[in-house]
Amino acid sequence: MNAIPDRLTPHEALIGAMLFMAASGAHVDDAEIGKMTRLVRELPAFAGVDAQEVAAATEACLPLLAATDGVDRAIDLIHDALPPRLRETAYLLACEIAAADGEATQEELVFLQQLRIGLELDRLVAGAIERAARARYQLV
Repeated sequence: MNAIPDRLTPHEALIGAMLFMAASGAHVDDAEIGKMTRLVRELPAFAGVDAQEVAAATEACLPLLAATDGVDRAIDLIHDALPPRLRETAYLLACEIAAADGEATQEELVFLQQLRIGLELDRLVAGAIERAARARYQLV
């Protein structure tokens, strides 16, 4: 396994936010993987990112998943890799993954809180992002 990185690129940080959100639940399910794939393909923040870069970003983050303090280190790396305007994007991506399978688990909610604090996001901004993600996945 690769060594724990000491820094991430902005794309790695955004992918890491989604990966850690998915991993914070009981297991990474098909809905979460599908959502991550669609987000990388569709969002302007990932313009020009190809499958190899996604694989490299995932590989960069995997050692953090196994580390005892991996979540804390990952959040610090995500924070440091992103300018403030993209920290909101990272939080949005994590919220999208949490909402993708229909219901956020307690573990996912804890991760979101840690991410919000680590990214230094205002509670009202984070609440609006959370509500928007939830609204996108409401069933008729």
